[in-house]
Amino acid sequence: MKRNSFLLYHKRGVDPIDRESRAASNLCELCMEENKNHITSYYNMDTPWSLHVRSVLQKLQTDPSKGLNRKAVASRTRLFGPNSMKTKQKTPAAAVFINQFKSIIMLILMTASLLAFMFTHWTDGVAIIIAIFLNAGIGFFMELKAVRTMERLQHLDKRKTTVLRGGKTVSVASVKVVPGDIVLVESGQGIPADMRLMESNNITVNESALTGESRPVLKTADTLQETTILADRKNMLYKGTSVEAGSGKAVVTGTGEETELGGIARMVEEAETEKDLLEERIRRLGQKLIWLILAIVGVSGVSGILMQRDMLLMIKLMIALAVAAVPEGLPIVESLALARGMQRMAKRQALVRRLSAVQTLGSVTTIFTDKTGTLTENRMTVTRIIVPGQTFFIKGDRFNGEDGNDVSAGRDFPSLLRRLLETAVLCNNAVLPDKEEPETGAVGDPTEIGLLEAGKKADIERPSLLEKSPEVREVAFDPELKMMATIHGSEEKFFTAVKGAPVAVLPACTRYSDVDGMHELTSELRKEWLDKNERFAAEGLRVLAAAGKESGGAFEAPYEGLVFYGLLCMIDPPREEIRSAVRQCRNAGIRVVMVTGDQEHTARYIAKTLELTDGDIKVMTGKELENEEGNGGFPSAGEISRTSVFARITPAQKLDIVSRFQKSGEIVAMTGDGVNDAPALKKADIGIAMGKRGKQSARDASDIILLDDSFNSIVYAVKYGRSVFNNIRMFVIYLISGNLGEIMLVTLASLLGLPIPLLPLQILYLNMINDVFPALALGLTGEDEKIMGVPPRDTNEAILTKRSWIHLLVFGFIIFAAVFGVYAVVHFIFGMDHAHSNTVAFLSIAFARLWHVFNMRDEDTTLRDNRIVKNSFVWCAITLCVALILFAVFVPGLCAFLGLQALPPAGWAIAVTASIIPFFAGQTLLWIRGYLKRKKKAG
Repeated sequence: MKRNSFLLYHKRGVDPIDRESRAASNLCELCMEENKNHITSYYNMDTPWSLHVRSVLQKLQTDPSKGLNRKAVASRTRLFGPNSMKTKQKTPAAAVFINQFKSIIMLILMTASLLAFMFTHWTDGVAIIIAIFLNAGIGFFMELKAVRTMERLQHLDKRKTTVLRGGKTVSVASVKVVPGDIVLVESGQGIPADMRLMESNNITVNESALTGESRPVLKTADTLQETTILADRKNMLYKGTSVEAGSGKAVVTGTGEETELGGIARMVEEAETEKDLLEERIRRLGQKLIWLILAIVGVSGVSGILMQRDMLLMIKLMIALAVAAVPEGLPIVESLALARGMQRMAKRQALVRRLSAVQTLGSVTTIFTDKTGTLTENRMTVTRIIVPGQTFFIKGDRFNGEDGNDVSAGRDFPSLLRRLLETAVLCNNAVLPDKEEPETGAVGDPTEIGLLEAGKKADIERPSLLEKSPEVREVAFDPELKMMATIHGSEEKFFTAVKGAPVAVLPACTRYSDVDGMHELTSELRKEWLDKNERFAAEGLRVLAAAGKESGGAFEAPYEGLVFYGLLCMIDPPREEIRSAVRQCRNAGIRVVMVTGDQEHTARYIAKTLELTDGDIKVMTGKELENEEGNGGFPSAGEISRTSVFARITPAQKLDIVSRFQKSGEIVAMTGDGVNDAPALKKADIGIAMGKRGKQSARDASDIILLDDSFNSIVYAVKYGRSVFNNIRMFVIYLISGNLGEIMLVTLASLLGLPIPLLPLQILYLNMINDVFPALALGLTGEDEKIMGVPPRDTNEAILTKRSWIHLLVFGFIIFAAVFGVYAVVHFIFGMDHAHSNTVAFLSIAFARLWHVFNMRDEDTTLRDNRIVKNSFVWCAITLCVALILFAVFVPGLCAFLGLQALPPAGWAIAVTASIIPFFAGQTLLWIRGYLKRKKKAG
């Protein structure tokens, strides 16, 4: 069916997808499938907010008084499917296990094992396989735990929706709502689909999850411009939001994947997740190790052929070199160190979904954060009250005058301030928690809840006021008048309490009162108060005016002849601890940028209060970005770098901003809690979702979930992430320098025609001891307290820099020289046979690598005062390794298995003495480097 044929059926008043209509038109199922896109686009209009309600109903073929009939519902359900989003399938445990083997280091280990099996060195091969599966098991259980925790957080939507079908009001599951359904909207209801309002009785909707707007949005049925942005579409209700107050009627224009929520879900799917930094660095290191192994084995093989060495001996030598070159403990230590990070973060109320996310966060250069609930407390609070002639500030539970004096004390509480607060509390529909059941929570509009809380701080509570002045009538808030009123009293004495927008309340007032009595409110004074309102609004405050009068009756006109009482300024206040956290980020060279769907003035005020930057707060709005893109461009990198706040931002723009920063070389962390944040959370290098108030879509797209919704947890994670990277670098240098000493020892002995000083199984045993326990202890070293005082690392910086390679080459050579020297002495001077010389070399390098752990301290520390010495894990690891080395020599079965021999006391003395040489040499080098560094800094 062509598009014009579809329209023809529509004009005839026939539902084009009804079964009988299709039969009448000889429309086969295949044709329907081919034209599904035409029908879908027709029912799900692109801009329903720009159409009059009558046009929307006509297009949807819906009777506003009866709704859809049963056949229409069935046919539309068949075409559009259930009103639900695609659910994420459960991750199989096997998939999590297989992921553990996708590592270049694991590939090297498996290759070494294969070589051992090929040349019938079964013991060596099995030992390497055990090392592989030990590492895979650790990573598997830690990652599976995080995956299953996230899957338990998911829940099915079982809400009901009240709709009009066949002229009857029925309650149906939200998943069964179809385009064209007439939905009855009520307070407290979750919006099941995208809908165009038909009627609105003061409906206010919480859209923070979708748009980032912190305040409830007042909805109307008025037609809007086609170019109206998402946050300003006052006549639309969107899936995933909720009704705070009011009632009305709406027609469904989009369901399931065809909603704004569905569009965001598609963006999440299409957003490319940035490659993990740590995995990339490990991959690069693995590539270098492969070339190193090939070069070593190649040189040894060629030299052996030229020297006409025994082929079996050469095979054993090549396996020994391959095993010595591979740091078997690297993947194990990496996984355990990051798993330790996961556990420590969990104690700080942060659930880490990927092991490497802990380290990646340490590389972050920019943190994009939303405003509501992350930087602010997510509740409206009265902070300032202005009455004629006086200004009062509320800090905590205290009321302070302009002079800073506390005016909270009982009898001395200012009468003008009390009257204004009583008016705001009376003219109110919210309810605070019951004193006996505080866990029930407050109910009502957040602004009205904030007014009640301000009154409570002055011991002014609505139930007590109503006992003295019962409410006899309420004039509901009128969106056009921007005011509401309540009338209180009995018999002939009534009082009218009014609150609303200052631009509406002030013109309705004829008088005002101050400490000197009642006065006329002149036009000049009225303008002064309106100027104050604009000034406060520019500071990001929400301003309400309060007024009242003595009434002659319950039905007297409420908005005439009022007495002006003053202004109440409210804001969603910044969290107390955020300012210090932002300062720590700035000291660490990390930019904190606010990206919010909220108003420009509000965002600017919060950013200024929290001191996001040293200079002026530059704000860029979504409309400005849209204009730039419409002109074929985007703000320059310099302009973006000066921007501290992005306000009134759409989900697509948020995603684009993240992408632009990443392309400029920034490592981006993104915080969010709403549906609108999900695409950007997935795209960012690190997505951080809020656990308490975060939507499931945001949690699914994130790498880290803050269970306490605290920005401070992010700062701690950055600090710990940086320390984790330094620890990983530290144990990599430790591992490879020790292995390099073994390689030099075996290679030089081979080139000189000497017996192999270390057998393959001995090397594997040493590596499994020294590459795991001391290295793991290094990986678990605590945070460096000074690490947040330096800028982030270069994003392209490898785990091993040129300086790191120099360090490990020097350390490796020192270990080699000490062990080769003692091997030569006992073999040639003391005349020990190969078995005993081999045992001395084994013990020398075993102990040398243990003491070598203290050579990993920072240059600007001392031997007695550094993170390694203070690390209890290091001392436990050394104790354990000494025991395992002694077992290898003194336990008969293990001694024979490794090919070791018992040594006389002199042999032990020689081995232990040789092992201390690398420690003293390393400490001397560290002292020299530290001295030169201090001298350079002082000069």
